[in-house]
Amino acid sequence: MAVEDERDDTPDDGQPEAGPGRLRLDKWLWYARFLKTRSLAAKLCASGALRCSGTVVTKAHHAVKPGDVLTFPQGRHIRVIRIRALGSRRGPAPEAQALYEDLSPPAPETALPHGGGERPTKRDRRALERLRGEE
Repeated sequence: MAVEDERDDTPDDGQPEAGPGRLRLDKWLWYARFLKTRSLAAKLCASGALRCSGTVVTKAHHAVKPGDVLTFPQGRHIRVIRIRALGSRRGPAPEAQALYEDLSPPAPETALPHGGGERPTKRDRRALERLRGEE
C-alpha cells in the first residue's frame, strides 16, 4: 500500500507559498537585483516596510504576480515599481530590469557645490571678496 504524502504546503498565514504564475516576494526582489542577497530581501519583507498593492507585507513567502505594485525603501529613496514578469533566475542587470517598471525613479541628486580639500582659485577668492565688500 502506498502512503499518500499529507504535507500541507500552506504557510502560517494561510496563503499558498507560490503557485502557477506566482513567485515568493524575497526571490523576486533578489532576481530583480534590488538587494544583494535573498536573506536581505527576506529581512526587508519581515521588517514591515514593504507594501504589495497597498497591503503591508510581513512574510518573505508572500506570493507576487505580474501587475502587483511594490513600495519599499531603498537607501534614501522610496521605490514604487510594478512587476512585469516573474523571472526564473538572478541574471544580468538588463535581464533584471525587464522584470519591472519603475513608477517613481529616484530623482537625480542635486549637485553639491565643490568643497573640501582644494584651494579656491583667484577668481573664486575675488568673487568672495566682492560679496563681503572687501575690495
